Amino acid sequence: MKGFLTLAAGLAAALTLATGAQAGAVLDQIRARGELRCGVPQPSAGWASPDNRGVMRGMDADICRAVAAAIFGDPAKATFVTTTSANRFPALQNGEVDMLSRQTTWTFSRDTTLGFQFAPTIFYDGQGLMVHARSGIKSAKELDGATICIQPGTTTELNIADYFRANNMRFNAVVIENADEIRNAFFSGRCDVYTTDRSDLASARAVAPDPKLFVVLPEVISKEPLAPLVRHGDDQLFDIVKWTVFALIEAEEMGLTQANVERMAAETKDPAMMRFLGREAGFSRGAQLSDTWVINVIKAVGNYSEVYERNLGPDTALGLARGVNNLWTKGGLMYSPPFR
Repeated sequence: MKGFLTLAAGLAAALTLATGAQAGAVLDQIRARGELRCGVPQPSAGWASPDNRGVMRGMDADICRAVAAAIFGDPAKATFVTTTSANRFPALQNGEVDMLSRQTTWTFSRDTTLGFQFAPTIFYDGQGLMVHARSGIKSAKELDGATICIQPGTTTELNIADYFRANNMRFNAVVIENADEIRNAFFSGRCDVYTTDRSDLASARAVAPDPKLFVVLPEVISKEPLAPLVRHGDDQLFDIVKWTVFALIEAEEMGLTQANVERMAAETKDPAMMRFLGREAGFSRGAQLSDTWVINVIKAVGNYSEVYERNLGPDTALGLARGVNNLWTKGGLMYSPPFR
């Protein structure tokens, strides 16, 4: 019995060492490479789209910059790799990208069968349907027999099929992978309906030749929590992505911004804020991050509110109110575990 216990203990120790070695492999590669390769969507206003100088702008892009700032202290170390709805998962699985930040819905099957780990939700969304204003359609219940533009490899395909089946309706699908092509197909009248996440419908409508010609119907037919993700097997990278998202939320709750974070780090007497901003030496050693990593993240992109308002908020072309994406203290779902 004693020999068995000794053997079991040895196997457990070996497994722990092997797991620990594997757990840091991708993070080690990223650091050795000197850049974080981040999979983002095809150009999508508000999420990831190059500006007139070729700089990637959008919420998904800012999440990538925040993670790069956490790892390297430099948001410019994020390299953006454009992915489609069909090739995004193979790109992550084969190591072409280190993480995905591209309007990807966190689902049971994706989490348990594809070998991925989802970081916290950065935007709580739901699938909607957009129609031509001239159609006079006011409700999704009026769409029996409609032709619908859909991107492949998305939860959108499954959700729309479920919705029409549940409501005893039929539709004709026009499946197009390229984001620009599917939008143009809808704008030109090839499809009666364009369906995807409501935030993406707002993005598409924002770049339409005349946004007033298109109407988003009131129905929300699914839950679409959008979150960054990494591969299974690198817990250290997963921890960094996860706690970077939490840091953006916590910074908003604490009132920390791009403009004041350095001053607050120097002046604060609040123990929780001192710990959060690296005044407790070695606090972030377990994540293999510097004491100032949170300061670097907030200096790079701001807090969650700043990221949201800059890319998606009411003063942008998308015009999306915070709603459930507000802080938990303001009736929303955004909540960070304690930095303790």
